[in-house]
Amino acid sequence: MDMRIHNALHETVLKLLRPLVRVLLNHGVSHGAFAELSRQAFVEEGFAHMARGGKRPTVSGVSALTGLSRKEVKRLNEADEDALSAAGQRRNRAIRVISGWMNDADFQVSGEPAPLPIEGETASFTDLVKRYSGDVTPAAMLSLLEDSGNVGVVDGRAVLEKKAFIPMATPLDRLNILGTDAGELIQTIGHNMMAEPSDRLFQRKVSNALVRKDVLPEFRELSNRRSMELLEEYDAWLSEREVTSQDEEAAYVAVGIYYVEHSEQEIDP
Repeated sequence: MDMRIHNALHETVLKLLRPLVRVLLNHGVSHGAFAELSRQAFVEEGFAHMARGGKRPTVSGVSALTGLSRKEVKRLNEADEDALSAAGQRRNRAIRVISGWMNDADFQVSGEPAPLPIEGETASFTDLVKRYSGDVTPAAMLSLLEDSGNVGVVDGRAVLEKKAFIPMATPLDRLNILGTDAGELIQTIGHNMMAEPSDRLFQRKVSNALVRKDVLPEFRELSNRRSMELLEEYDAWLSEREVTSQDEEAAYVAVGIYYVEHSEQEIDP
């Protein structure tokens, strides 16, 4: 490997790991535990890497690719599913419920999400949850959306108070966002590094290191409002084009927007 690329990769990995390690230290995760997770990630991606290359994934092949022993690869390949998977499923189902509330005319009044009676066969919160959340019970979904601040109950009706579902009620919810959203951004950047120009995915940001501090609250409000409007437009567009039968092929797509603010002294060199 070109030493310039090698050194740049080392610097890049450190920039990725420092904020992650900050989170791990805050939650009491030791280097040993992180090293075990790193080995797990190398094994999982090793099998996926071989499959993408058209090769039959084997323990021996992944061992040669990753530098881990065959015994270690076999052990890690047989490990249990990630404990965060349940939190991820709850998040996805809650997003579908809110999206249905915002885009399905059966649950709207004058184009806006309607206050819904908790129970009822049609046009109720129970009906909404059954239609969009799979096997999550209406009571469990209502509790989740109340905890996240998305839904309030007024005079026996569920009212959509916040359209963006950002689950912060439990540590599992917060950690799931870290894993999913940061992972998706890295996946997009990695794809763009290897892809032909015509096949690259959209990946842009705007930044400025000379902004007056007194205007930051104004820009936060502007960016929050305009970003939410754009995401709601995307959500409505996608909702109108979801598969309607099991015979159609479905795909996952996401667009994320994030905001960062810090002083000049905190900017990493």
